[in-house]
Amino acid sequence: MKISYNWLKNYICPDKTPEEVANILTSIGLEVESIEHTESVKGGLNGVVAGEVLECEKHPDADRLKVTVVNIGANEPLQIVCGAPNVAKGQKVAVATVGTSLFFSSGEEVKIKKSKIRGVDSFGMICAEDELGVGTSHEGILVLDNDTVPGTKIKEVLKLDDETVFEIGLTPNRIDAASHFGVARDLAAYLGAKAVLPDVSNFTIDNHSNIYTIEIDDSEGCLRYSGITVSNVKIKPSPEWLQKCLKSIGINPKNNVVDVTNFVLHELGQPLHAFDADKIEGRKVVVRTCNEGAEFKTLDEETRKLTSSDLMICDAVKPMCIAGIFGGVDSGVTEQTVNVFLESACFNPVRIRKSSRHHGLFTDSSFRFERGTDPNITVYALKRAAMLIRELAEGEISSELIDIYPNKVEPAVIGLTYSNIHRVIGKNIPSSEIKKIVEALEMKIIDQTSDGFSVSVPTYRIDVKREFDVIEDILRIYGYNNIEIPTQVHSTLSYLRKPDKNRVLNTISDFLAANGYREIMSNSLTKSEYYSNLETYKPENSVKLLNPLSNELNVMRQTLLFGGLEAIARNINHKNPDLRFFETGNVYSFRDIQGNNPLNAYGEETKIAMFATGNENPLWWNRQANPSSFFSLKTVVEKLLLRFGINIVNLNVGSVPKDIFADGASFSLPKGAPTLSIGIVSKEILKQFDINQLVYYAEINFASIMNFVKQDKIRFKELPRFPEVRRDLALVIDKNIEFATLRNLAFRAEKKLLKSVGLFDIYESDKLPAGKKQYALSFVIQDEEKTLTDAHIEQIMNGFVKTFEREVGAVLR
Repeated sequence: MKISYNWLKNYICPDKTPEEVANILTSIGLEVESIEHTESVKGGLNGVVAGEVLECEKHPDADRLKVTVVNIGANEPLQIVCGAPNVAKGQKVAVATVGTSLFFSSGEEVKIKKSKIRGVDSFGMICAEDELGVGTSHEGILVLDNDTVPGTKIKEVLKLDDETVFEIGLTPNRIDAASHFGVARDLAAYLGAKAVLPDVSNFTIDNHSNIYTIEIDDSEGCLRYSGITVSNVKIKPSPEWLQKCLKSIGINPKNNVVDVTNFVLHELGQPLHAFDADKIEGRKVVVRTCNEGAEFKTLDEETRKLTSSDLMICDAVKPMCIAGIFGGVDSGVTEQTVNVFLESACFNPVRIRKSSRHHGLFTDSSFRFERGTDPNITVYALKRAAMLIRELAEGEISSELIDIYPNKVEPAVIGLTYSNIHRVIGKNIPSSEIKKIVEALEMKIIDQTSDGFSVSVPTYRIDVKREFDVIEDILRIYGYNNIEIPTQVHSTLSYLRKPDKNRVLNTISDFLAANGYREIMSNSLTKSEYYSNLETYKPENSVKLLNPLSNELNVMRQTLLFGGLEAIARNINHKNPDLRFFETGNVYSFRDIQGNNPLNAYGEETKIAMFATGNENPLWWNRQANPSSFFSLKTVVEKLLLRFGINIVNLNVGSVPKDIFADGASFSLPKGAPTLSIGIVSKEILKQFDINQLVYYAEINFASIMNFVKQDKIRFKELPRFPEVRRDLALVIDKNIEFATLRNLAFRAEKKLLKSVGLFDIYESDKLPAGKKQYALSFVIQDEEKTLTDAHIEQIMNGFVKTFEREVGAVLR
């Protein structure tokens, strides 16, 4: 939200620099995220001051030049050579001193230097309008008013205010501060001042020539509706002051009537809408709903299908506006408008929010209405707007102000105790200070006792409902930084079930980060289009949002894959193609099941995702680029699982879903769900993200790791005193035989002394029999009680050979 510093000063004079105001606003909960300074004239006219021409004589060596002596409020007057025809003694003029940079209206930049013109020294320049950048005239120098004091900055003389705009990160609960006056009100509470609203006491009705009736058919959706007509208006551009205000906060001026409604919105936080009164059929305004599926064309010329819960502003025949959100194409103010019907209302926030999300319409009005506006400011805002339109559009207020308020909203009354205030804040603040802050926040104190008091909360503070809400307000105005840090810390010992999930996740993150993977965090909300053509993650299994922020975020993710691919695509587009990412997060699913508890249909699991693409090691002077591969990713995955006691060779190997992977493998526990899926992401999925390089992806089921951690017990034993022995075998086997089969056979043949089996070479050639391949296996054997003899080792190796020959028909080479 943008707030103009100059606009803010219309309601409070803070006597603070913009930077000081920004610090105060941040300290009281209205965080200023950035400050933007804009100069009204380029260069700020720094170094240009008002001067008085004390002497003006003809140049001794030039007919068109004059030598002047100018008082600029300094110790000594300046001698300046001037060529303007209208310069004369006694004039008050604008003087650019030596060192000043001027930006002419033509765009030319000139730096003023000490110079000698036709033999006469000149120590500055007397300026014309175009030379100052404040006009286009170059007929002569700019002559100032006679009462101008020499030495005054020309910016002050010409009343040129530089603009400062605060970008405030408004939290959803502080909609009361979504306006310039709302910010001024908070600032005043901190400074102990008073924010002053513009005076509308001169509001009068000129005649009753243009009367309309108002009906509220849906009082649940419309809490209050006020309206008035302004007739015989002249639609034209707004005056400069109004355009300047709107432009400062990024709003393009349209015409005087529309600009007034935008001005009042950002001044008071109360949205208004201006209708062309002559287009309202039946001279009646009705607040109601329309039939489900009814079509309505909005200002952007989009035809939208309405829902039965959309609140509409209608005339006697047709809908004219989606209440609080967007106007219709045929009811707004145009250059041909003569008579205006002004609306100021308060709508149900829930209804506005649902309609806004459903239609994908997000406006300044819906932003405020869906968070809740003050129902008791509608009449004031209407008077303010009507008076401005009468002034700027030369119109006349032509009806009574009609105000329909079925159920008046009264201020909330909240009780506070001093003990709770001191306990929550953590400091004993004097009761007089507390009351002073409460009154500065425009809360009326009632029912005081020695233990506390009650307050009547203004209706614009819709977020203040409980005692603790008031205490929070007291604290932010008192100042968080004024609460001393305690010298003692009190804590309670807590005992967590082991293994601690967060600790295991942190261990995983540390391990992967140490292996060169960068952690990413993607949104758990994603778009349903990702799942439209998948069998593994079916669209009907997505958890859908009833009121999504947008179509890009309308379901909860079923997998971490797509969030990672979005990050990869973004990095590749920024010329960073060599990536290794990981993410730990929850995925969500829906299963349509029968049962008494519908919540059982929703599932939530924690997954660990790993991504590798591009080069694992970039090209360097002493090495070639080493591209990422399936096996480089698998190596890290194996080490990670082994860290938690899971040996991948003990898992069952299966296939991976072809709609996700182009190739790969899955690993699962016996009779269990897949623990790990790893492979190359399919080209069809990569194409959705415009990724033209291979992406290797692994997804681990975190529950499997937790189950192993629960069962895995750390045991300590003495280091072996006797050496281990390695022996190798080269076996010719059928091509369909897997290494895991040979490994299992080896351990079955020698259960006590065999420590490990490794595969260090695979050989396939035409020299081998058809359908055969050669595996080179290594066997590590160790007896922890004695040194193995050659005879014993030979006996064990022969046992392996016989087992392989018998079980898989292996031949020793």
